[in-house]
Amino acid sequence: MSEPPPFSPTIALLTVSRVWDAALAKELKALGLTSRKYGLLGHIRGTPGISFSELARRSRITVQSAHAAVAGFVQAGLVEDDTAHAGSASALRVTADGDALLARAAAVVDGLDESFTAQHPGLTDALRAYVTEMMASRP
Repeated sequence: MSEPPPFSPTIALLTVSRVWDAALAKELKALGLTSRKYGLLGHIRGTPGISFSELARRSRITVQSAHAAVAGFVQAGLVEDDTAHAGSASALRVTADGDALLARAAAVVDGLDESFTAQHPGLTDALRAYVTEMMASRP
């Protein structure tokens, strides 16, 4: 009989991440969002006037994908694109409907956070401390 593999924090965190990502994806789907679209919309709200190239860079997608996603947001009334004319810099910003959708998505995240914290209070504190330390040491 072989021994079980040693505990790997990396594998454990990846496993936990996948479980909670699936839970988030399920809840966001009910709002008509994906995790990526939620992030994109959040970047646009967080940086009014953001350019497509900056949006793509922050989201780690191509500029073409950013254009396609924003076109969908504009069509759904979630984002306004105040581009003066083709070839000029865009001035993207979230509409009132986009803000409302982001508020509903934030409530979903809050609910998942509460559930995770209730199930794993010690782990939550340790993760918060670790992430805070990692963010402080970033260049």
